[in-house]
Amino acid sequence: MTTKSILLIDDEPNLAQVIAVCLESFKGWKVCVVNSGKEGLQVVEALKPDVILLDVMMPEMDGIEVLQNLQKNPAIRDIPVIFLTAKVQTSDREKFAELDIVGIVAKPFDPLKIADEIAQLLGW
Repeated sequence: MTTKSILLIDDEPNLAQVIAVCLESFKGWKVCVVNSGKEGLQVVEALKPDVILLDVMMPEMDGIEVLQNLQKNPAIRDIPVIFLTAKVQTSDREKFAELDIVGIVAKPFDPLKIADEIAQLLGW
């Protein structure tokens, strides 16, 4: 079985490390963490991850803008994207439903369940 690779884009370094440790420990996935949308766009093409976990609320370039940039590039536009966000009200979910994402993982999340939640969204 091949190890799954994940690009995690989140501007909160401590939270990103918690998520990375959870995914690596519970599922053995390889996680690359970057702390800005711009940095994520710079590494995604070289990395070609199996999935991108993308924080929605980030300074400079938010998750929706990152997603739009990903979708413009034919080399990476088919990589599945999962939003990480505290914005989970009905209006937010309706707005996100119009976007080409696999799903949403709500913040705050349960560290013991996040890997299973992601695996379920991706059918892994």
